[in-house]
Amino acid sequence: MSYSITRSAHVELRVTDLDRSREFYVQHLGLIEMHRERDRLYLGALQERDLYSLVLRKAESGGVGHMAMRLSNPDDLPRLADLYEANGLPIRWLEPDEDYAQGRAVRAQDPNGLPVEFFHRIEQREWKLQKFDEYRGAHIMNLDHLNSQVPEVQASYDWWMGKLGFSCSEFTVTDDPPDRLWAAWLHRKQNIHDLSLMTGIGPRLHHVGYWVADTSSVLRACDILAAVGLRDSIERGPGRHGLSNAFFVYLRDPDGNRVELYTGDYMIPDPDFKPIRWSINDPRRQTFWGHIAPRSWFDEAMRLESPLTGELIETRQPVLQDRPEFVI
Repeated sequence: MSYSITRSAHVELRVTDLDRSREFYVQHLGLIEMHRERDRLYLGALQERDLYSLVLRKAESGGVGHMAMRLSNPDDLPRLADLYEANGLPIRWLEPDEDYAQGRAVRAQDPNGLPVEFFHRIEQREWKLQKFDEYRGAHIMNLDHLNSQVPEVQASYDWWMGKLGFSCSEFTVTDDPPDRLWAAWLHRKQNIHDLSLMTGIGPRLHHVGYWVADTSSVLRACDILAAVGLRDSIERGPGRHGLSNAFFVYLRDPDGNRVELYTGDYMIPDPDFKPIRWSINDPRRQTFWGHIAPRSWFDEAMRLESPLTGELIETRQPVLQDRPEFVI
């Protein structure tokens, strides 16, 4: 059985100060303010037609309110709800416009407790791709992917691949015999990933990945943040991943939420594409040039809210070692 999941569509981040977060995401990085409410700010990127891809919600701490994937067929909403319930996994229905400008949706959790929202309808807006006079900051084009940390990657991999019909582009295994799955990059659209699963304390969201126009956009973001006194927001990079081949930089917003600016990966147009295998202890995997990620990149990630209660989900220790040997 297959489902018409098209891509990762939007994410809601918890922030403690909306104006301070707006300055970071709109003034410095160049996202577009689409709508504002008393406790929420809705932002979009240049290439997107959905009304928004990032929601900033005022909260007591940083973290993630929810993350969402879009469906091309609305009939898949009840089918997905049935699938989760049949496997003893929790769900919650959202009525139309309970999420701003969005149709009916269902929120659920996978076997690791990783929450996701599925929806079909959302209000559309003007395409900004050729509004070159409106380009600002890092020239952010669209939301690309969501990267998560989970205690047991294999369980989530089996769910998203076996039950939901995702494909795998690249994966990482341990070096001990027999090797075990440490991370996987899963996709529905025709590039590297919509959802990544990495071994770590979880469930947590490690980062939100945004596609930018070119490598110069990544460098421009670093120059802007350094110029306004926010150089400490640059956590890792710029650099080139071995895994995915993408040029990247990882940033931390004022509440510590992690965002990756990302460009230059590759397309996967064919159904017989063979996933690329990496060893966890190959330093070229995380940075092709061999640079080691800082400890914060492994240790820190964003707590997630329960789709049922709205409380932060309890996390668990991973079943495998949560980082390569050379960064322990």
